[in-house]
Order: sequence, then structure tokens, then C-alpha cells
Amino acid sequence: MRIHIGSDHAGFALKEHVKAHLLLRGHDVTDVGATSEDSVDYPLFAGVVARAVAAKEADFGILVCGTGMGMAIAANKVHGVRAVQVKDPEFASMARMHNDANVLTLAGRYIDAGQAATIVDTFLATPFEGGRHARRVEEIADIENGS
Repeated sequence: MRIHIGSDHAGFALKEHVKAHLLLRGHDVTDVGATSEDSVDYPLFAGVVARAVAAKEADFGILVCGTGMGMAIAANKVHGVRAVQVKDPEFASMARMHNDANVLTLAGRYIDAGQAATIVDTFLATPFEGGRHARRVEEIADIENGS
């Protein structure tokens, strides 16, 4: 899978662990930054990853900041993105099955590398169920389109 990944300074260390994990799994990973733990603004990285997902340059996006919340808010401003902040594998599975989430955000200050790897693997392996959930995702798109 093609995955774009990004973080701010608070998520940098966890992003590096997740990136290494994805590469070991054979994924095509594009790291958009940050490149260190020096302070940076998370919306910049959220926008780059979200736009890549929306443009179908990436199958999925993964973003990491201190809580994952700011990244999710910023990424969800991009048309076609359904970003979710996830704290455990069950939430990752449900986000994919029912919401067709395409961007995962993680809390660099609250989960460790092992937890993150399990969440990421679950997110990427879980298919969207479609059916009644497809109708609901379309209804979300209608809101996004101003309908």
C-alpha cells in the first residue's frame, strides 16, 4: 500500500517507529516530515498528507501529534478525507468497517510503539463493509459538498 505519514515535533518519535514498522511490512511509505523534535506546526503536515490521500496519491494517511486530535481536525478540512483519532485496535477496525476512514491519527504522547503498530496493522487490514455504511459515508460527503 501507498501510505503518506507525517507528524509534528510531539509525534516525531512515534512516527519514526510507525514508519519503520510499515517499511518492514513492505509498504510504500512517503514521510512528509517533521524531521526532528524541533517545534513545528501540525496543520502543515496534516494538510500535505490529507491532500495526498484525497488526490489518490496515497491509499492511506497516518498522522501523529501529541494527542492525535489536532491532526484529525486539520486533516478533516480536506475534501474527501475521513480522519480518525484512534487509541486502540477496536476503534481502528470500526473506523475502517463503518466509516471508511482513510487517515489514521495517533497520540504520540499517549501510546507506545507496540500499541501503535497494532493499531496501524488493524487499520490497514480492515476492509470497509459497505452496505448501509456506504450510504452513511455518502451522507457525510453530501454534508461536505454543502448538500
